[in-house]
Amino acid sequence: MTKIIMHGCNGHMGRVITGLVEKDTDCEIVAGVDPFDDGHNSYPVFSSIEKCDVPADVIIDFASAKAEDALLDYCVDRQIPVVVCTTGLTPEQIEHVRSTACKVAVLKSANMSLGINTLFKLLQDAAKVLAPAGFDIEIVEKHHNQKLDAPSGTALALADSMKEVLGDDYFYKYDRSQEKVKRDPKEIGISAVRGGTIVGVHDVIFAGEDEVIEFTHTAYSKSVFAKGAIEAAKFLAGKEAGMYDMGDVISAR
Repeated sequence: MTKIIMHGCNGHMGRVITGLVEKDTDCEIVAGVDPFDDGHNSYPVFSSIEKCDVPADVIIDFASAKAEDALLDYCVDRQIPVVVCTTGLTPEQIEHVRSTACKVAVLKSANMSLGINTLFKLLQDAAKVLAPAGFDIEIVEKHHNQKLDAPSGTALALADSMKEVLGDDYFYKYDRSQEKVKRDPKEIGISAVRGGTIVGVHDVIFAGEDEVIEFTHTAYSKSVFAKGAIEAAKFLAGKEAGMYDMGDVISAR
């Protein structure tokens, strides 16, 4: 039984994860951390990570970036692995994550969905065959109208996965509106759509002569990210210090 501390337990993702773990016989949340607590949780909730004194195997972090540094220091001090899902980290905090991984197991991924992380491998296999054959690569990502960043971190991660096998000659192109030039064969075009309540759609298009191949991942609810985070926590518990990602979780399945 994997014992989990839920960091950010009363935020939207924390509540989703709590509901899913209640139905999971392989893990349990033994404590939560959140500055806002109305007493509805079935486990003790602490206002800050420093106050949490409940033993655990792993921490799932879906909290504010403001709380990240204290969490990482806590994980090193208590030697508790952590699944970092919080977004909006500064470059300095990302470096803090890396240095923490030298002392305790850390798992961080641009997208916690098992489906997206399986797509990374599929795209690499496709790119190795199709790009040399002259197929152009375009990514179109769609999200809700409250999302602040564009393009999405997942779109960039999808592009990065293909660049890994295609080489540094390939580059991103975010905006063609200011240029009147022919498309470069080595471009990976990335377009962002924002509207309504779209949770997340990522289309990767390989456009060749007289044929088009598309890969699409659609998230219908945020539970897909919660499920991935739970699987990551089960995987990370008991692991040695190091930096892990969702690819490691999928490989271990």
